[in-house]
Amino acid sequence: QVQLVESGGGLVQPGGSLRLSCAASGVIFSINTMGWYRQAPGKQRELVATITNGGSTNYADSVKGRFTISRDNAKNTVYLQMNSLKPEDTAVYYCNLRFMGGLPKRPYDYWGQGTQVTVSS
Repeated sequence: QVQLVESGGGLVQPGGSLRLSCAASGVIFSINTMGWYRQAPGKQRELVATITNGGSTNYADSVKGRFTISRDNAKNTVYLQMNSLKPEDTAVYYCNLRFMGGLPKRPYDYWGQGTQVTVSS
């Protein structure tokens, strides 16, 4: 079993910053991708950013240049530094851990409980 625990959400004014953290515990394969997704009211869940255990990153166009994803492999923790926040960044942010396994190989996805980020004046 894998558990993901997020922290760091909250209310912030436009232009402000927040840092999200997600700690993974349980049986975790060393080769994996961790990431952040978000879901705004009435919208589908969308990718924000991902990072592999080797440090390769991927960002949604809407957050490039404003958000930075990083991870500490020793702590199985992923971070999302969010700067220059906009009202449209308001959403529930979910942490994700994915690894490939089984025969034939298929993705295994684990999700955190979500943390609310609200950007409003």
